[in-house]
Amino acid sequence: MPFRITLTHTADSQLHELEFGEDGKDLAKLKKVRKCLGLLQTNPRHPSLETHEYVSMRGTKGERVWEAYVENRTPAAWRVFWHYGPDRNEITILAVTAHP
Repeated sequence: MPFRITLTHTADSQLHELEFGEDGKDLAKLKKVRKCLGLLQTNPRHPSLETHEYVSMRGTKGERVWEAYVENRTPAAWRVFWHYGPDRNEITILAVTAHP
């Protein structure tokens, strides 16, 4: 059963900036992010996501936060930070950004 994806305000703003930002649309990166979100929705452990726990961050209610790769082997590669919940079969996207 696929997961339902929920975006925080921060993640939604970051996606909006990729699509409609003042610096112009970054459609190539947006396409990669959407592919990553699709893989997360169907299988958060998909090998290409290289999903692993991100121990430097916790969710708003102390949830374990995970990091999934949007890009790899590129300077300032983009990542998706997320946690499971709050409901069963739900993933909450916290941020979509360049690797800190």
